[in-house]
Amino acid sequence: MESLLSLAFDNLSAFEPAKIKKGLKQVEGLLAQICLSGPAKRELDAAAAGEQPQLQRKGLGDLAGDPAFREFFKLQEGFEWNVAQRLLTTLDFLVARGGEGQYDLLILNALDLIQGVLLLHPPSKVLFSRAAHMNLLLDLIEPVNTPAIQCATIITLVVALLDSPANVRVFERLDGLLTVASLFKSRETGREVKFRLTEFLYFYLTPEAPSAAMASSPIVSSTPTSPTRDRAGSDTASQQSSGSKANGGVTLSVDVKKRKLDQHLPGVVDALLRDLDRYKPFGGVLS
Repeated sequence: MESLLSLAFDNLSAFEPAKIKKGLKQVEGLLAQICLSGPAKRELDAAAAGEQPQLQRKGLGDLAGDPAFREFFKLQEGFEWNVAQRLLTTLDFLVARGGEGQYDLLILNALDLIQGVLLLHPPSKVLFSRAAHMNLLLDLIEPVNTPAIQCATIITLVVALLDSPANVRVFERLDGLLTVASLFKSRETGREVKFRLTEFLYFYLTPEAPSAAMASSPIVSSTPTSPTRDRAGSDTASQQSSGSKANGGVTLSVDVKKRKLDQHLPGVVDALLRDLDRYKPFGGVLS
């Protein structure tokens, strides 16, 4: 598996879009082998019958005993073979290159793969405790980007924050709520983007759970801050006193987060909470 990752990383590190595209495809192929491979006997029976073997989608719970997944997960624990880190570096390069949309498909592909890698290896979410990586996502939901990129970034943001209260606090400190609220209120925001933003706000208002996996991850040993968006201010202490300290960071109650969001979307949050209580889109976790 190291050789496959090495080939993909070499291409992801290239300057040519064609090589970057190839590297993204190689990563996608590796993840597909892990997530979509069917039982060996079924594949052999299908091949013996002259049929095209059908790849079966696996649930995350089915992967624990898969040797390929176990090897992949072990490799992700170190910096050298961590796929999420390489994808973020590539994404940052593509965004910095700018252009007239010629990198949009590559950016979308990179965002999709980041989502997949974070779901397969949750400890990699610790990368988003770095202000630079969180800022990258916040920049990509700005109106200067296409609606497709905005929507894909919002989904990636949800995955990066899921069960990661430390990342949520970084998101808040970097004025993430202001960014999301401004986009939500803008009349120029399209329907699909606004729909994804609404989903994000529902997600933000759900109770938080600490993540012990992030706390022990060796991928990131420090959390540098960025001077561009960092607004730590004086509310860090009040956040800690209003929440509970856990291995995955400071968790805040729904009431505290409601007050924070109310500062940017007055009158909207109560309606969102009523919807959550009525329709229970996340299985009634607020009940």
